[in-house]
Amino acid sequence: MRKTVKGALVAAAALSAAAGLALAPATATTTATWTASPGGAWTAKAASPKLTDTRTGTKLTCSSSAAAGVLAPTGDGLPISTITSVTWASCTGPLGITFSVTAQNLPWGINALTYNSTTGVTTGTLTGVKAHISGAGCTADFAGPTSTTPATLTGTYNNAGNTLTVSGGDLHAYNVSGSCLGLLNNGDPATYNAAYVLSAPQVITSP
Repeated sequence: MRKTVKGALVAAAALSAAAGLALAPATATTTATWTASPGGAWTAKAASPKLTDTRTGTKLTCSSSAAAGVLAPTGDGLPISTITSVTWASCTGPLGITFSVTAQNLPWGINALTYNSTTGVTTGTLTGVKAHISGAGCTADFAGPTSTTPATLTGTYNNAGNTLTVSGGDLHAYNVSGSCLGLLNNGDPATYNAAYVLSAPQVITSP
């Protein structure tokens, strides 16, 4: 996993850019019961995922990211899928520094919160997210509100594009060490943005 970085990480495509998270109240319903067709194992890839330190503006960008998981065909409540693996390729930060990443605390969970029958979009969260990045003389961990608490990211799944888009959430940097040049600092908030396109269609709906 050399020359990779969590460009969300994780962080979810699971899951949408902020604009994709807004649903019309008249058509959005709480996803207490959901179905996925065909369900089962899935794989997905994202192009140019980015991890951004929102305090310093530092961006870590990867050429691509791959994810895999298992989607249950039916269920009640929030859990809808697990993410069993996440990798990132050719990741760089400022000054051309290359980074590697290790996804931690797997499997992560994908939770369905609302479903919009008009747009075919499910809004939810990606939970359990933790990761470690390492570059030339600069390392850091990413987690949630505390260094021991996993992060929760936000996002959507769009049936039409078979795309899981990840954004937002409560990522923070911890255990920052080495010559990071002030580009990353302990406690800095961060966002992960990526759009993962599934290799085969999965249609998620809620009655």
